[in-house]
Amino acid sequence: MEEYIEKVKLNLDFYKGTDTYSDGDIEEQLLETVKSGTDLEEFLTKENDWTFLYHFSKIRHNILEWYDFGEGKSLLEIGAGCGAISGLFCEKVDRVVAIDLSKRRSSINAYRNQTHDNLEIIVGNFQDIETDEKFDYVTLIGVLEYSIYYIGSEDPFRDMLRKAKSYLKPGGKLIIAIENKYGIKYWAGATEDHTGGFFDGIEGYDGVDRVRTFSRHGLEKLIKESGFTNTEFYYPVPDYKMPIEIYSEERLPKKGSIKTQSPAYDRNRIELFSEAKALDSICEEGLFEEFANSFLVICG
Repeated sequence: MEEYIEKVKLNLDFYKGTDTYSDGDIEEQLLETVKSGTDLEEFLTKENDWTFLYHFSKIRHNILEWYDFGEGKSLLEIGAGCGAISGLFCEKVDRVVAIDLSKRRSSINAYRNQTHDNLEIIVGNFQDIETDEKFDYVTLIGVLEYSIYYIGSEDPFRDMLRKAKSYLKPGGKLIIAIENKYGIKYWAGATEDHTGGFFDGIEGYDGVDRVRTFSRHGLEKLIKESGFTNTEFYYPVPDYKMPIEIYSEERLPKKGSIKTQSPAYDRNRIELFSEAKALDSICEEGLFEEFANSFLVICG
């Protein structure tokens, strides 16, 4: 079964009738906002709720706006949510297939990107979706850490990567964005992004069973064990959600490059020490890649 919202196709063949992931009732406000045709950038100048900023801000595009995808390419976006960067992908490649668990979130995505005729949204669990189509790119932007929601196996993170890899054309690339469990902000007093607890990732997610992030070494090891032979690491600052700068392995920050504390968008945080001063020392010691708050990884 399928529906169309202007030019966007909603594929409901794999939808089981229940939205199993949600930010709650505020998603109805998100939906009404995009259905009304409101200018989202203007809207954000008057609305300071983090949920609106996270889903609607064009700053989200910075994560891959700079990346050269090439001509005539196709892309599978796993966990597209409310379409924060689906529109960017529609501008960058010829065909975008977005997958999300939630019909309501997929509807928000469709309404906000309804002018794009190269977008298809499949509603359903990635694990259940069957297609023979292969893609030049597959993305997991803020999704890998939630693999337990998608993949019912004893090793959901590795199996998520392997399943994502199965949708790539020969020579295709997987793009991952995820927090660093040892990010400097967590040592300095920010709560873990997903759990809201202090030091949960640093302490190995003791008692946490629904989410995982990884160190740089741990993530690279997981990626390679999943069948990828090449990785390019990038480092969004302050994080991949609202990136202002993106450093690469070839161009890392130096002493004085980062002068501010990492923002706490939706909750209070404490300040145990100056992140800027600590990062000056970390950069001088050549350890920034271990303590960056987020990773962007291009896997080939």
